[in-house]
Amino acid sequence: QVQLVESGGGLVQAGGSLKLSCAASGTFLSINAMGWYRQAPGKQRELVANITSGGTANYSDSVKGRFTISRDNAKNTVYLQMNNLKPEDTAVYYCHAERVIFTPTRWYLEVWGQGTLVTVSS
Repeated sequence: QVQLVESGGGLVQAGGSLKLSCAASGTFLSINAMGWYRQAPGKQRELVANITSGGTANYSDSVKGRFTISRDNAKNTVYLQMNNLKPEDTAVYYCHAERVIFTPTRWYLEVWGQGTLVTVSS
């Protein structure tokens, strides 16, 4: 089994910064990609950013230049540094792990965290 535990959400004023962390725990060999999605009230869940085990990062256009994703493979942890936050960034942010490998013949396609709320006030 594997669990994703997020931390770092909260309330911040527009223009401020927050850093989210997500640690994967359990017994597994590797995780292909880790990342963050978000879901605002009344909207669909959307990709914010993800990063492969090799360090290749991908960002949504709405956060490029403001958010930075990083990953510590030794700690099985992914981070999201969010700068210059805007009210439209308000959402529940979910950590996501893609293709968690347990053995060469057993893996999970994806695992989700429980979500952490980020609120940006204007």
